[in-house]
Parts: sequence; structure tokens; C-alpha cells
Amino acid sequence: MVEESFVALDQYCEYPVEEMLEKAQAFYQEIKRRRSVREFSDRPVDRAVIEQCLLAAGTAPSGANMQPWTFVVVTDPEVKHKIRLAAEEEERKFYSGAASEEWLEALEPLGTDADKPFLDEAPALIVVFRQKWGVAEDGSKVKHYYVHDSVGIATGMLITALHLSGLVTLTHTPSPMGFLGEVLERPGNETATMIVVAGYPKEGVKVPNITKKTLDEIALFV
Repeated sequence: MVEESFVALDQYCEYPVEEMLEKAQAFYQEIKRRRSVREFSDRPVDRAVIEQCLLAAGTAPSGANMQPWTFVVVTDPEVKHKIRLAAEEEERKFYSGAASEEWLEALEPLGTDADKPFLDEAPALIVVFRQKWGVAEDGSKVKHYYVHDSVGIATGMLITALHLSGLVTLTHTPSPMGFLGEVLERPGNETATMIVVAGYPKEGVKVPNITKKTLDEIALFV
């Protein structure tokens, strides 16, 4: 390996254990306020805020640093409506027979159905695409590694950044999602993986009364 390929870790900052714990506790208290919202205000979101959140997502680790993601931010009302119509068509198939009874029973407490008005109402739809392979300058394919894992991490960081900036989000995954590539005219090496709906909550909005698992239920120390 060429020595110039590495640089000093100047960005790292170590904290005393007490301060580390304070930071960890503060982050937990903040992030546990995050809730998925299905009713959005039509108030516009400053593009600069979205851009900074996307830059944060782009710092995510990825297999061989290939960064196999594309984020398409949709704010045009006509394009959002096209996405809604196509998504609801797939959702009607899902709720009318494609989904198992077990799956529908699991969704029932969340109050979801085939109608997705938030796709029109929210000011920004961030469609996350995973790049199955890259394209070199000469047009040849570039192999990507751990694509699903990498895009999942980046999406989680995006949702966290949006929350910390003061916006609410919803992760929407209509299945199948092939229509998103068609509507947004994406190349063949990209596959839609999720819509992150982002904006301000509608006044008076309510969310499902749910709880999260305890530490003992989600973690083991060996």
C-alpha cells in the first residue's frame, strides 16, 4: 500500500468517561423522541437543511468505500403525485391479497392502509436508491460490495440527521418499488429501496402508542 493513501486521524476527539456517558445519554434522550409521522404539514423545508442532512448521510461507512447510494429529493408537486398514484396502486394489491393475514395483523395497530396522502402533502420525498454496481468513466461496470448494508447505514444516518435538524420523517416502502426508477428516470444500475418522507408534522397529529424494547431485550454482553 502506498504510504500517501493514508492520512493522520486528526478528526478524532477523546472525552473523559464521564463526558462520554453524558453525551451518550443526551443522544439517547434526543433520539428516542423520534417518531414516524404519517400526517405532514405542507410547509416548505429549506433546501439547505436537506442538503446538510444528505451530506451527513454520505459520510456513512460503505463496502470498499464505494458509497453505493443515490438520494433523489422530490419536491415538485406533479412528480410527488405521480409517485403517490403509483404507490397506492401497489399498496391496494398488497392490502387486498398480496400480504399474508399475519402481516396485516402486525400492521393493524399502526393504522396503515392503501391510502398514502402524505406522498402529496409532505414537502420532500427523499427516494433512496442502491447502486447494484458503479459505472467507470469508460462506461465499464465497477463492482460494489455490501450494498444493502451500506445503504441501510446511510439511510439510518439520514433519518437521524433529519430528526436532529427538527424535521419529522416516515420510512415508506411500497412493494414492489420498480415504479420509482421509472418515474424518476434512474439508470438500470439503481434500485429503489425506500422513500424517506420528510417535513414538519401537521398540527395536532397523533402517532401510534408504541414502546421500544428494553436494553435486556435487544443486547447481550459476552
